Amino acid sequence: MKKTILMLSVPLLLSAHSMGELFDALKHHSQTKSDEMVIQKAKVAASQATANLYPTINLFGSFDNYSTPTGLVPVPPDTLVGLVQKSSTQPFSYNIYKAGANFSMPIFVKSIYSSADKARALQKSAKAKKKINLLQNEAIIVGSNASLEYLQALKKSLDVKEQSLLETQKTLKIKVENGRSPASSLYKINDSLNQVSIAKNSIDLQKQKLISSIETLTGIRLELPIAMKEASQIESGVLASLEPLQERVKASRIGVRIEKEKLYPTVLAHGSYAFSSATAYNNAQDVNERYGDIGIVINIPLLSMSQYESIAKSKIELRSDEIALDKLGDELHSKANMLQSSLPLLDNSIRLSHESVANKQKLLEIAKVNYKSGRLSTEEYLRYEDDVVSAKAKLYEAKAQKWQTMMELAVIYANNIEEIVK
Repeated sequence: MKKTILMLSVPLLLSAHSMGELFDALKHHSQTKSDEMVIQKAKVAASQATANLYPTINLFGSFDNYSTPTGLVPVPPDTLVGLVQKSSTQPFSYNIYKAGANFSMPIFVKSIYSSADKARALQKSAKAKKKINLLQNEAIIVGSNASLEYLQALKKSLDVKEQSLLETQKTLKIKVENGRSPASSLYKINDSLNQVSIAKNSIDLQKQKLISSIETLTGIRLELPIAMKEASQIESGVLASLEPLQERVKASRIGVRIEKEKLYPTVLAHGSYAFSSATAYNNAQDVNERYGDIGIVINIPLLSMSQYESIAKSKIELRSDEIALDKLGDELHSKANMLQSSLPLLDNSIRLSHESVANKQKLLEIAKVNYKSGRLSTEEYLRYEDDVVSAKAKLYEAKAQKWQTMMELAVIYANNIEEIVK
C-alpha cells in the first residue's frame, strides 16, 4: 500500500503548473548547485589568502645522535671555561632529546593583502557568473516552453486539417463509388491524410527533445506546455551579463600587482622555545636545558629572474582577459541591437499572421463549398487546406520567436526573468 501511494505521489511532486514552479525547481537542481560550489570555492580561496596573515605555531619533538659531543644550548665562553676548570657537568652529549614549540608570522608581506583582494574579486566574478547562468537556464526553459506551445498549437491545427480531410474523404468515397469522381481524387486525399500523420509524428519527436531539455534543468517532465504571459518589459541599458568577465579582469589586474609586490621587501617574525635533555659526555650525569629565541627577519630581493618572468606572464594573462572582455562586449552590443530591432518586426509579423489566418480560413470555407459542387479540383482544394496550416504555423512560430528574443535580451541585460514571465 505504501509503495502504491509513493508511486502515485512521485508524478505529482515532479509536475509543474506554472513557470514559477519550474524556476523554483531550477534553483534547487544540480545545474544550479554546481554554480554554488564554485562560489564556495572562491569564498574559501579568499579565506585562505587572509589566513596567511595569522601566525603559524608548531609543537615539535626530536632525537639527534652526533658523532662528536654537541651542545644542548649555546654556552658563553666564560661559562664554559668555568665548567671545565671545576670539572662540572657540561651541557654536551652524543644523544640529545628535544621538545618545544616554534612560531612564524608575517609582519609585512604586501602580496598577501593583494592576494586577498584578488580572491574577493574572483568571488564576485563567481557570484555574477552564477546569476547569469541561472538567467541563461531560465531563458532556455522559457524558450523551450514557447517552442512547446508552438508545436502544440501547430499539432492542433493539423488535427483540424485532419478532421476536415476525413469529412471530405467520407463525401468523396460516396462520389467515387457512384462514379461521380475519379478514384485518383480519393488517393490524393488519403495521401494528404498520411502527410498530416507524418507531420504530427515529427512534431511529437521535436516535443520530446524540448521536454527533455526542461527536465534536464529542473527534474520536471512536462506533459503539456505551461501558459505564459508577459508581466513586464525588458529593461535595456547596461550590458550586465559582462559582469563576470569584468570582475575577472579586475582579478587579473590585481594578479599583476601581486607578482610585482613579490619583489618588495618582506618582514617576518619568528621564535622558538625548546627543552633539551641528555647525558653529559664528560661525567655521564643527566643534564636538562631550556632555550628560546625570538627575532625579526627582513628579506630584500635583489635579483629574481623567475619573478620577472612571472610578472610578464601575468601581464599577458591580463591583456588576454581584457581582449576577451572587449570582444564579448562588442558581440553583446551588436546582438542586443539586432534583437531590439527584431521585437517590433515580430509584433508586426504576429499581427499580419493573425489577419492571414483569418483570410485563409475564409478562403478554405469557400473552397470546401466549391469542391463539393465540383467547381474546384482536389489539388486546388488541398492547397487551401495547406495554406491554413502554413499561416497558423507562421503565427505560432512568430510568437515563439518573440519569447526567445525577449529571453536573449533579458540575459544580455541581466533582467529578472521571473518578473518578466508569469
